Amino acid sequence: MFGGLGKLAAEGLAHRAENATEEVVHKAEEVVKEVVKEVVEHAKEAGEKAIENVVKAAKETEEKAMKEVTNTVTNTIMHASEGLNRLGQ
Repeated sequence: MFGGLGKLAAEGLAHRAENATEEVVHKAEEVVKEVVKEVVEHAKEAGEKAIENVVKAAKETEEKAMKEVTNTVTNTIMHASEGLNRLGQ
């Protein structure tokens, strides 16, 4: 008689352990999903920031290059005009 009760108790314990394990696994999956979601969000923000910085740097480089070209053209025109003035005198 006790053999049957022991077997029943062991099966009940195994069943509860299985349920507890499934619950722990389910909670772990939820935690992992949240962590992954957070990591992806941070990566997205970092990527957007990096793209923003690259675009800003490209604009600054473009502006600097345009100023240099403008200065070079202006200086060239001024020197040419001074040279023509000297020739005309």
